[in-house]
Amino acid sequence: MPEVVTLGETMVLMNPESSGPLKYISQFTKQIGGAESNFAIGVVRLGHSAGWISRLGNDEFGKYILSFIQGEGVDISQVKFDTKAPTGLYFKERREYGESKVYYYRKGSAASCLSPEDLDADYIGSAKILHISGITPALSESCYQTIQEAVAIAKKQGVTICLDPNIRLKLWDKERARQVIMELAAQADIILPGVSEGEILLGETEAAKIAAGFLDLGVQKVVVKLGKKGAYYATPTENQLVPGYPVAKVVDPIGAGDGFAAGFIAGLLKGYTMEESVKLANAVGALATTVIGDVEGLPTMEEVAVFKGEKEGIDR
Repeated sequence: MPEVVTLGETMVLMNPESSGPLKYISQFTKQIGGAESNFAIGVVRLGHSAGWISRLGNDEFGKYILSFIQGEGVDISQVKFDTKAPTGLYFKERREYGESKVYYYRKGSAASCLSPEDLDADYIGSAKILHISGITPALSESCYQTIQEAVAIAKKQGVTICLDPNIRLKLWDKERARQVIMELAAQADIILPGVSEGEILLGETEAAKIAAGFLDLGVQKVVVKLGKKGAYYATPTENQLVPGYPVAKVVDPIGAGDGFAAGFIAGLLKGYTMEESVKLANAVGALATTVIGDVEGLPTMEEVAVFKGEKEGIDR
C-alpha cells in the first residue's frame, strides 16, 4: 500500500506554445494538471510511494491521464472510469511578466461526481499520510462529502492529515471557501498555506501570525509559503524562516506549490527535521518553475542535490 494517499481531479491541460492572450494563440501542447496528482507524482519522484483516488471520463482524455500518472509510478488502483461524465479540461494562459491564468472546463466532469462510496477505508487507513486540498470540496457537494469522509477515515485510523488550502476563487466564493477550509484545517495535522490564503482564511498577512492562527486550531505543523523568499514554519515548540532558492528565470509557476508540498512531505517521510523538510520543499518548488508544465519540472532527489550544489552534475 502507498505511504501517501491523495484524492482529487486531474484534467487535460492545453498549454499554449507561446505567451499572450488565448484569443491570439493557435497552437497548444497537451499535458496533464491536477493539484493532487501533481503532488503524488512529486512524492514518487522523490523516492516514496503515493496513491491517487479519482474518477475520469471513459474517453480518450481520461485514458491519457490514467496512462500518464500510472507511468510516473503512482498507484491508480482506486481510480474509476465514468461512462456518463467527461474528463475535465483546462487551458493555461502564460505571460512573460505577471501571473499565468487558467480557464476551466470542468463543470459536470467525472471527478466532480466523486462520492464517499468511491473510498476504500482500508486503502486510506494503511497510509502514513492523507493529503487533501481545498480544490476538491469546491467541485461539488458530493466532492465535499467525499473529503469529509476521507478525513473521518484518516482520523479514525490514525493517519496524518495534510491540508494544502489551494483556494480557487473561480470555483467558489471567499466565504464558502473560508468556511470549508477552516473546518478541514481544524482536523488537519499539517497545513501548507500561502500568504494570500492566510489573509482569506485568518485575515492575516504576516507569516508568524498566520502560523499562530492555525496552531491555535490544533494544527501541529504549519508551513507558510512565501514564494521566492522561502517559507516560514512553526510547530508548538519551534519556528523559523527558511530562505528560498533563487531561480534565474521562472518559466511556468503553476504547479510549484504542489511541488513544495511533495518536497515537504517527502522530507518528513525520510525522517528529516522540519527545517530540512522545508529546505527540500523550497528546492522542489523552485525547480518546478523552470519547466513548462505542471509536473514536468518536478525533480528527483539527485536533481535536487545538484541544484543545491551538494552534488556535481554530469551533463555529457
